[in-house]
Amino acid sequence: MTLRRSADPAVGEQIRARRLLRGWSVRYAASRAGISHATWSRIERGRQTADNRFMLADIAGALECAPADLAGTGAPARDRATASARAGVLDLRRALVDIDLTEPPARPAPPVPELRRSAALADARHQACDYAGATRLLPDLLRDLHTETAGPDQLDALRLLCDATHVASTVLRGLGYPADAWLAAERCRDAADATGDPVLRGHAAYALARAATACGSYQRGQTLAERAGDELSRHLGRPGAPEVLGSLHLVAALASRCRQRPDDSRDWLIEAARLARRTGETDTMGMFFGPTNVDIWRISIEIGDDAGDPLRVVETARRTDPAAIPAGLRQVFYYADTARALTRIGGQDREAIRLLLTAERIAPQHVRTSAEAAETIRVLLGRSRRQAGGAEVRALYERLQTTGSHS
Repeated sequence: MTLRRSADPAVGEQIRARRLLRGWSVRYAASRAGISHATWSRIERGRQTADNRFMLADIAGALECAPADLAGTGAPARDRATASARAGVLDLRRALVDIDLTEPPARPAPPVPELRRSAALADARHQACDYAGATRLLPDLLRDLHTETAGPDQLDALRLLCDATHVASTVLRGLGYPADAWLAAERCRDAADATGDPVLRGHAAYALARAATACGSYQRGQTLAERAGDELSRHLGRPGAPEVLGSLHLVAALASRCRQRPDDSRDWLIEAARLARRTGETDTMGMFFGPTNVDIWRISIEIGDDAGDPLRVVETARRTDPAAIPAGLRQVFYYADTARALTRIGGQDREAIRLLLTAERIAPQHVRTSAEAAETIRVLLGRSRRQAGGAEVRALYERLQTTGSHS
């Protein structure tokens, strides 16, 4: 005789609490999980176990949480992508060391059209904040492009290498490795210099300035952005130049604010907004420069400073539609930073938690490795009440702990 596992009432209670917190009926929640509402109801009441190894994962997916949040760490995890992304950093770092343009290539490579498709796929992964996917693709791509820079399609390969190293820098910065992001940006600069293209040089300078600022070298970041902006302003007739220049203004605004120079920061934001009105919404070089992105940067800059005004952030957020930018890479900052502002205002914890969960749903690997998100969640956790979404914020905090969020 085979003994049937008895249902765990604690699991059912967790499922019910999360469903009620979202205001969903049993029928609606069950439809999201792809199971019958009668089955869901029995599990909630502790009369049936989720004994199919995939059922708990389906229920957790419907409730937008991890299986471990419902049943402890013994449940099968749906998403190990964050750990995979971090595991890929070492190979990416080695590739960046290897692709020194002063050294001869050491391997054959596919033709440039194939590499162009791989570069587009890596960029798509990065725009979606799929850092694990990007770190899997980038090492081989970078080495192959390095090989092609010594071939007959040298200029095309250099341009692709500039794009791919820029993506690598952004991914490494997003994962919390700013020094490695600086190395990637240096490789981006080397490739851009080899093309002689002033727009690509400005693009590389943006990557360097962002990495320097992420490392805490605010003066260096501002100097890089200002110098590159001065150079690029002489080439505004070139395609992409206004968008890159506007992005350089944005990083100069960030670095100025980090240096406790709010007036200078405000002036750079005004210049960026002026250019954004000229360009409109764009997706040039994956930078998504335009009015919406300027406002998302404005939110991040204002809330990133302890002296910033959270009410001003919320006001900006209300007039900004993050969906105008079709990339999780930018949308995630809107939701996470607006949540930070609401947390500082106080009395709006439920809305702050909702925005954090939205950010996590859009870009889980980004949120779970973000020091700023972790700090916001710790604040919310410290004053949580069950009626203010305490169960949800505790679950989110546990997910950050599981993936080892760090600065």
